[in-house]
Amino acid sequence: MAEESMCCSNSFELSPDEERIMIRDIAISSQANTKEGDTFFIITQRWWQHWIEYVNQDQTNPSYDGSSFHEHSDLARSSVLKRPADIDNYDLIDNTGPEDSSTGIEIHDTLLEGRDYVLLPQEVWDQLFKWYGGGPTLARKVISSGLSQTEFAVEVYPLRLQLLVLPKNVRSSIRISKKVRIWDYYGHQKHALMNDMNKTLDDVNLQMDQDILVEVVNITSNTSFAQENGSAQRETNSVLVDPSKFSGGLSTSKGASRGNNIELSSSQKLNSPVRDSENPYGTLGVTTRGSFGGLTGLLNLGNTCFMNSAIQCLVHTPEFARYFREDYHQEINWQNPLGMVGELALAFGELLRKLWAPGRTPIAPRPFKAKLARFAPQFSGHNQHDSQELLAFLLDGLHEDLNRVKHKPYIKSRDADGRPDEEVADEYWANHIARNDSIIVDVCQGQYKSTLVCPVCNKVSVTFDPFMYLSLPLQSATNRTMTTTVFSCDGSTQPSPCTVTVPKQGRCKDLIQALSNACSLKHNERLVLVEVRNHLIHRYFEDPLQLLSSIKDDDRLAAYKITKMDKNTKYLQLIHRRRDSDSQTISGWKPYGTPIVSLISCDDTITRGDIQVIVNRILSPLLLKGGNAAASAENSAVSNSINKDNTVSKATQLPTLPLLLVDDNNACIDLSMGEDKVVKLSPSSARVLVYIDWSQKLLEKYDTHPLETLPEVLKYGPVTKKARTEPLSLYTCLEAFLREEPLVPEDMYCPKCKERRQASKKLDLWRLPEVLVIHLKRFSYSRSMKHKLETFVNFPIHDFDLTNYIANKNNSQRQVYELYALTNHYGSMGSGHYTAHIKLLDENRWYNFDDSHISLISEDEVNTAAAYVLFYRR
Repeated sequence: MAEESMCCSNSFELSPDEERIMIRDIAISSQANTKEGDTFFIITQRWWQHWIEYVNQDQTNPSYDGSSFHEHSDLARSSVLKRPADIDNYDLIDNTGPEDSSTGIEIHDTLLEGRDYVLLPQEVWDQLFKWYGGGPTLARKVISSGLSQTEFAVEVYPLRLQLLVLPKNVRSSIRISKKVRIWDYYGHQKHALMNDMNKTLDDVNLQMDQDILVEVVNITSNTSFAQENGSAQRETNSVLVDPSKFSGGLSTSKGASRGNNIELSSSQKLNSPVRDSENPYGTLGVTTRGSFGGLTGLLNLGNTCFMNSAIQCLVHTPEFARYFREDYHQEINWQNPLGMVGELALAFGELLRKLWAPGRTPIAPRPFKAKLARFAPQFSGHNQHDSQELLAFLLDGLHEDLNRVKHKPYIKSRDADGRPDEEVADEYWANHIARNDSIIVDVCQGQYKSTLVCPVCNKVSVTFDPFMYLSLPLQSATNRTMTTTVFSCDGSTQPSPCTVTVPKQGRCKDLIQALSNACSLKHNERLVLVEVRNHLIHRYFEDPLQLLSSIKDDDRLAAYKITKMDKNTKYLQLIHRRRDSDSQTISGWKPYGTPIVSLISCDDTITRGDIQVIVNRILSPLLLKGGNAAASAENSAVSNSINKDNTVSKATQLPTLPLLLVDDNNACIDLSMGEDKVVKLSPSSARVLVYIDWSQKLLEKYDTHPLETLPEVLKYGPVTKKARTEPLSLYTCLEAFLREEPLVPEDMYCPKCKERRQASKKLDLWRLPEVLVIHLKRFSYSRSMKHKLETFVNFPIHDFDLTNYIANKNNSQRQVYELYALTNHYGSMGSGHYTAHIKLLDENRWYNFDDSHISLISEDEVNTAAAYVLFYRR
């Protein structure tokens, strides 16, 4: 509730120095005992600054001329400063909202602590209000925050929620603390905490006009700061001294933590404003500890942790922090067609400056997010994205916006032609710099040596290409496990999954050979390998040289044993269908299970009865043997009446199956009648498509479960403890990245052969940047999802030595790097969470940046299995 006094004067006249000493003593007393639930008051920085100057004017400080308060030029500059008038907080109030707003007095959303306002403990506010009066009164509560709930912050901005009642579109706003719980309060008793997002109000049995209890959480009884890494000794500060230690919203500032002691420096004695660059807004002279900049969090705007973690790593890259805090505007390339007309650089620079400004208030990066969505729509909305993909876009986008080259020259690269590598590499780099010259290139870009060798003529092609980061594989193994379901088309066995081990860089012929050995393929048989998707055959693997890397881990493969035939044949594809009560199709049938492939002769005359024989033979292993007598008789009839030439014994009659043949015009021909009628096979199609419609009656005679369970190539289950703890050296990952490997077939044009060839490629490091960014490839991409590798990578924090990995042997300089930042990814890709571990170089201490929450961590906590993108400095 806002409170305002028209006039309230000091009942007994105090000198400015007496006011200062009294407020100092009150501040020290209140600060030492701050706890969750305490009240702090917002006061405008303008009035507070006037009062600071007023109470310090009698101190002997001839060098002080008030220049550090240049923003407040309206203050008196006479030899005797006048006593401030009533407290006037109206410059903080947002009057643009509706007058009947139920959210109470609103303050502007863009206020920054230390720039626009200061937070005062209640005792200090009460004394100042007693002396000066004014208002409005803007009270805020201290809450616990952070993952451990042992960090205190002042909730300057309680959540403002927009309630929308559909379908009438009735909208209203409420302000509510983040520290609330909502209870079913039927009969004025707590029944259940309403925290199950999957339940409707009807599910939780709410009654008409029932009471709901909104309870503010208060955990003050046993909150101890000293238990977490000695945090009680980490920061000691006063809100009056360094208001930045009390942050709005949810920060991890521990300025209000219990047990923090106020220390008075003998050199400060509360006798003059501190003119330190860390605290340019004026203080009462109480010293602070742990007051280095760069500890400002970023609010999560809805699944923006991927963005926040990447931004914090870039912001804490010293070269970028220095560059964007100086005047970088003169380097913006406003005309670059590959850039964002400077807007991305301006948005990033403004955000960086806010994050390094005095104060610990978490920043809401909405302007930056809006620019990002405009220039990179793939990152718009509130879905989770890949932090490394965002980082790649930012580095490239910032480079183009800040490219010092305004008109890029056209440069044609020359072939090496036997020239020394050093000469060719320098030429490539000079050509690159002639077109690309920015702070990003200065700091982050290095150079590869790329060697391609033609497998036919052995022509060697060498290029030297720039890189912005290294993407290292985590799987050091050279083999790969693959599961394929094998079908026997001669009616001899049921389908069964077969798991084999093949070379990771192998080809389809390697998989077929491994399957042939595992399933004891006969000399007169061969395997047809297909991928099944949505119960249909998506593709045939007919090229034996096709790379196995084109087969993803979540693909589903089937292999069919087919008799080798000299005749001209086509593939007969048997597609299973069953009736779907919810189907919107006219027929009401939809595909299910796994298709089966067999062969059909094109040289012979094929009748409807011949196709019935082939399908009966294929399905014979699925006939139920222990069912009714009819089923048993049919099973016996099938096995006795089909010989290897697909002829039917005259003594028995095969069961007639509900088969439909799809002709050239996409029309269906019923094969269940007129068995002697000749079927005309399409000369233009290599496939013969036949549907079998499984009625409920037919399903009672066959066991179709083996058709319904087609496993993935590699099934990802829960990560085992062993898998999580198996160490993998970062050096091993780098060696795997630099290892020679074959390219995609015909991916290289050989200038000597004058044809496209499948070359082998070898990468080497030639030139390393000042800041080396390393991306650990934890995610395996597929069409529908990303699999995550939880492999623990043992990466060095100190002395990451790459000297022996540099191909340029003329460079005698040691290439040693130090880790200063990294992003982490926890959980799965869809529902995971990103954080950053960052070392503040001025403090030589590591911090965990978890959106708006920041906490001190030890160096031992930096290396985990969650590490994703690593930032090293030379």
